[in-house]
Amino acid sequence: MIPSKQDLLLAMQRVQPFVHETPILTSSMIDEQAGCKIFFKCENFQKMGAFKMRGALNAIGNLSEDQKKAGVVTHSSGNFGQAVALAARNLGVTAYVVMPENAPQVKKEAVKGYEGRITECVSTLQARETTSEEIRVKTGATFLHPSNNLDVILGNATAGIELFKEQGDLDYVLTPVGGGGLVAGTALAAHYFGNKCSTLGGEPFQADDAYRSLRSGKIETNVSTNTIADGLRTHLGDVNFPIIKALVSDIIRVEEHEIIDALRLIWERLKIVAEPSCAVPFAALLRKKELFKNKKVGIIISGGNVDVKNLPF
Repeated sequence: MIPSKQDLLLAMQRVQPFVHETPILTSSMIDEQAGCKIFFKCENFQKMGAFKMRGALNAIGNLSEDQKKAGVVTHSSGNFGQAVALAARNLGVTAYVVMPENAPQVKKEAVKGYEGRITECVSTLQARETTSEEIRVKTGATFLHPSNNLDVILGNATAGIELFKEQGDLDYVLTPVGGGGLVAGTALAAHYFGNKCSTLGGEPFQADDAYRSLRSGKIETNVSTNTIADGLRTHLGDVNFPIIKALVSDIIRVEEHEIIDALRLIWERLKIVAEPSCAVPFAALLRKKELFKNKKVGIIISGGNVDVKNLPF
């Protein structure tokens, strides 16, 4: 079932006091190169550096008082763990974050800095899930999935609501597609707040499970995920996939060199720090210029948590 407009408005009400209303940037030089007018919604300026803060806040804010007292638990190698830890601290809730032992030290330090309680595990999805479940049983904490949780998706939608409030006449809105939580939320925002605006996803050829899922009608997975867009190596879930099937028009796949070229343009022309995953929808637009010719297009820049010592250019 597709959530209602009221569900999105309630999420906005919950999230708004705790997040930045992030800027929308434009570049005449980029527009000239792309052949259309682009509005970049910059969630890299969000608290903890990514859109994921919105979903974490909405999910925790919607818990009962008893659930809040018991805390929340998630597993994450980075962004969502930081988002849950910071959102939980803001709302006076304990956050347990399961992180793979090989997660970057800087991300572990960030979670600790937000007072998240880290448990390390071996670097497999099974270990992450098992450890999270053990903590849930032991503490009574509520498990929060980074992308396959309706309250997380509704929180993610608030970035799109802000975009449409400022630019209500967009023809298309594009997001990267990883676990599916951002594209599902953005599609809901476009459905209720856009004016006949189509939602499209961008995905690497090297991790194109969502592209294949839309075509087969069932959730597909990746055998390998050899892409620079490290935030997009996950796959869709049973909560977000029905929304994506109903409301996302298509997913455009891009090559690795196209992602790097698009990322460089974002850094050079917009003068902002963005992570490789953010460049994927922009690369998709540049790949399919004829589709967007003379149109107005919104692109969600999903985050800016990047290792600047390890850039591809």
